[in-house]
Amino acid sequence: MKQKKFGINNPDVSVIGQGTWYLDRGDRKAAIAALRRGIETGMTHIDTAEMYGDAEPVIADAIAGLPREKLFLVSKVLPSNASRRGTITACERSLKRLKIDHLDCYLLHWRGSYPFEETVPAFDELVASGKIRSWGVSNFDSDDLGELLDVAGEGKIACNQVLYHLQERAIEHAVIPWCAQHGVAVVAYSPFGHDDFPSPASRAGEALQKIAEAHKATPRQVALSFLTRETTVFAIPKASAAEHATENAAAGDLVLGKDEITALDTAFPRGPKPPGLPML
Repeated sequence: MKQKKFGINNPDVSVIGQGTWYLDRGDRKAAIAALRRGIETGMTHIDTAEMYGDAEPVIADAIAGLPREKLFLVSKVLPSNASRRGTITACERSLKRLKIDHLDCYLLHWRGSYPFEETVPAFDELVASGKIRSWGVSNFDSDDLGELLDVAGEGKIACNQVLYHLQERAIEHAVIPWCAQHGVAVVAYSPFGHDDFPSPASRAGEALQKIAEAHKATPRQVALSFLTRETTVFAIPKASAAEHATENAAAGDLVLGKDEITALDTAFPRGPKPPGLPML
């Protein structure tokens, strides 16, 4: 599995990781098996959140007995809990549910009513106490990131997790360039879309299928490779079955040629910059 530097002064992390939104709503044994298979195939970056129901306990069962230092575990605090005291309490709650002593990265799930002047010191306190190794945000546009930078300073924001898939490329306008400039990792959530992955019967889907066949790969593997083509971008697809995890992991070693990237860029145009950042 190919790895990249996860922000400034942070470890190398698998370019393809594992998302866990809705993972708790299906078969628990299958979900645990999928996470385990993902880890075995190199997807050691696992993302979750306190908002994701029982996903944290499912992950706890999946990682039980595995070397902690080989995993990169991320969770998120809800904006409604992101006061200074609330952030620390939420993190401690997630650590207990995950049955671990620290998170590798802890994120503010989206911007809420608490000022950054409360949340950032809480993150810094969690770093100082060893409960988290780094912190970042999710669903932040470039303007939000700029305001956060004014409070936190350079080199503190590890990542920004945002919606990014073939048919939703808005972050390429400003978010990815901003993050590249400031050494912030970009993590693509819902990289296959939300129940709207391109149909092979569509013109764009045909282009995707053609490239997949040339690499003896699947369209989803090609999609993941395209989305993570920039050095700052990672992706966290969810897999609810072990075979899907194996498929996702194989995308980590798939390299597309310049002509193929151009073909996909044409088939799935990014469109104009929207007035706001798309999110789910």
